[in-house]
Amino acid sequence: MLYDALGPRARRRVTVWSVLALVLVVGLVVVAVRRLIDNGQFEAEKWSPFVDEPLVLQILLEGLRATLQAAAYGIVFALVVGTLLGVGRLSTHRWISWPCTAVIEWFRALPLLLVMFFFFLGVPALTGINVEPLWSVVFGLTLYNGAVIAEIVRAGVLALPRGQREAAHSIGLRDGQVMRLVLLPQAFRIMLPVLISQLVVLLKDSTLGFIIGYRDLLELSGTIHRNLDNPLQVYFVVAVLFILVNSLLSWVAHRVESRQRRKFGTRARIDDVESALGGGVGGTPVIATTPTPVGAGSAGGRT
Repeated sequence: MLYDALGPRARRRVTVWSVLALVLVVGLVVVAVRRLIDNGQFEAEKWSPFVDEPLVLQILLEGLRATLQAAAYGIVFALVVGTLLGVGRLSTHRWISWPCTAVIEWFRALPLLLVMFFFFLGVPALTGINVEPLWSVVFGLTLYNGAVIAEIVRAGVLALPRGQREAAHSIGLRDGQVMRLVLLPQAFRIMLPVLISQLVVLLKDSTLGFIIGYRDLLELSGTIHRNLDNPLQVYFVVAVLFILVNSLLSWVAHRVESRQRRKFGTRARIDDVESALGGGVGGTPVIATTPTPVGAGSAGGRT
């Protein structure tokens, strides 16, 4: 729909360039592998410490635990802060929406590492209170990713049909009740894939903590390769660990999304309103109706 279909000549040209690009990539990989073999990077003594040395595995697991700890705190706090900021930005009261908007735009524009430096170096200089590396990382992840999640929440709420809000207002619910009972439960299901993607980014960004001395997986892996003189092997193992953790998080997100889809089906939006309001006020279901056109009779309306 966005471009014309390729003709025979264009398809042949695309095929030729694709094959040439594939040959080039394969050639580069072969050259790289041969250089690694010549430099002894595939020798057994460079890989055996990950199997034969319990201390190496212990250090890697300790670093992984520290990384997951910072990421877990950051995920929980960022979800809370992001939801509050997103809801606040959607508020009809300017004294709420304007400060929330300012906070969101401020922390979205700042580099994450700069926010970590502020808590690790700036707060002690201004207040005399030392902030541990763990909490400097957590606070930086929370504020930066919270600002991004706030925009995701805002987009999810605005993506809902306007009739959801109008139906809730028609039975006398206040703005806060409409947001909490009707809009947010539906919006979180809509934005779940994007939200999970941002949480994966948060997990990977937690590795920036090694710059301020937080002993996470990246920091401790540096200690290992400086002692064993095998940086390529160490960082390959670290990459595999991150891939496994991120794949597990993505798998959980996919399972949750599939379960939500099976549970709510195509009537998710109207059913969400009715279930969130307990079947309506006084047991009367909430149904958004479209007014019947003049002269169309009762058959012209639809629910």
